[in-house]
Amino acid sequence: MRHLIIYAHPNEQSLNSHLLRTVTESLELQNHEIRVRDLYHIGFDPVLSIADMQGQRAGTVSEDVQKEQEHISWAEQITFIYPIWWTGLPAIMKGYIDRVFSYGFAYRYDSGVQKGLLKGKKAIVINTHGKSNEEYERMGMDKALSLTSDSGIFMYSGLEVIRHFFFDKADRVSPDDLEVWKEQILNTYLHLPQEITE
Repeated sequence: MRHLIIYAHPNEQSLNSHLLRTVTESLELQNHEIRVRDLYHIGFDPVLSIADMQGQRAGTVSEDVQKEQEHISWAEQITFIYPIWWTGLPAIMKGYIDRVFSYGFAYRYDSGVQKGLLKGKKAIVINTHGKSNEEYERMGMDKALSLTSDSGIFMYSGLEVIRHFFFDKADRVSPDDLEVWKEQILNTYLHLPQEITE
């Protein structure tokens, strides 16, 4: 299976980096095809420019955006790994969505009806955040984050979100919690072929 991982964290020693390695190692053990797009490493420009906007209206995109769209078109399964900063996506990931999930590629309107164009592709989202899950639940932030990312971005574009992980207290994670999270990730990816073919 063709797996694309879109990753956003600047620190190579971060929890997110550890989770990225967990995912890639799991997929490698199962002999899947893997591509990783480390947005900081490749220096992706997250700024949606007027040229981008004009190009999208004209049905054209810049070379760097086209390259990312080719990776997404290639993939059968996409994993997004990024931290929650200020209750949302890091700027570089948000900019990736702004520029790469463009009109005519990720979605379009047919007779005024919105249509996601990435149907047939599965998605997993792996997030870390500083607050506890209990705090997020009390605030309703857990539902808000799922609504804005899963429904507002990924499902809107036609992706089927099969799992969304929220790993909490990321700045003070215990070794025991890390092992539990790693096991959850490994089990999820181990059972992906069955989930996808059903």
